[in-house]
Amino acid sequence: MTDAAALPGQPRSGDITGWASTRAYCVLAPNPSPMTLDGTNTWIVAEPDSDLAVVIDPGPLDDTHLRNVVATVERQGRRVALTLLTHGHPDHAEGAARFAELTGTPVRALDPALRLGEEGLAGGDVVTTGGLELRVVPTPGHTADSLSFHLPADAAVLTGDTVLGRGTTVVAHPDGGLGDYLDSLRALRSLTVDDGVSHVLPGHGPVLADAQGALDHYLAHRAKRLAQVEAAVEAGHRSAHEVVAHVYADVDRSLWPAAQLSVRAQLDYLPERGVV
Repeated sequence: MTDAAALPGQPRSGDITGWASTRAYCVLAPNPSPMTLDGTNTWIVAEPDSDLAVVIDPGPLDDTHLRNVVATVERQGRRVALTLLTHGHPDHAEGAARFAELTGTPVRALDPALRLGEEGLAGGDVVTTGGLELRVVPTPGHTADSLSFHLPADAAVLTGDTVLGRGTTVVAHPDGGLGDYLDSLRALRSLTVDDGVSHVLPGHGPVLADAQGALDHYLAHRAKRLAQVEAAVEAGHRSAHEVVAHVYADVDRSLWPAAQLSVRAQLDYLPERGVV
């Protein structure tokens, strides 16, 4: 058994639901799977002395979960004032419209199709609901519309699917792109150096208590996989299916369809490196 402290990013042990930092509380959605790990992390974020809360990623369209999020906010002596989305995948965003009905809140997202209300989100925006400061960080790659939210008061960043609490992220080709994803990882790593970010609050899996270590691991993992894919192509494996069978032979076959998405993104990226 591996010591959790030795794992990349130092994932926290124990229940995922609960306080992750002074301002961030997680409610775990009941949608576990090989792709969603324990389930989707719905985040409630608020200033300690505020009666207003921001909810990030309401999760799937599961009325019991959505009502549980509302009840959790109310038990904290608050009400939901705003809903934010890290990206539009159903396990994060499908419940947003219903959640807006339950709370009467606008939904802000990068993708206009996901918004409910007049305001969207863009890189450089700062959300200040109830005195809270959340800085919007564009992190495309997993999807084109992926955002992260920097919570400077807690030295934390909420990463959606860009960085997970366990394992690594799929680059969801064709919407996602590897070049964008690598740039996003570097941008997040810069937050650990320039802004003192120490914790990752992910969209799935446990909190990571070593943000820089997690991002270094992600960057190293991507470099290793890209080198393996490049070698497979040079050996004559051309299709995504052929490359996955060669490079991911030791990975559970149930994950191969997701791996093919990342491989397609890598195959698109190779010409930028002079590999045809």
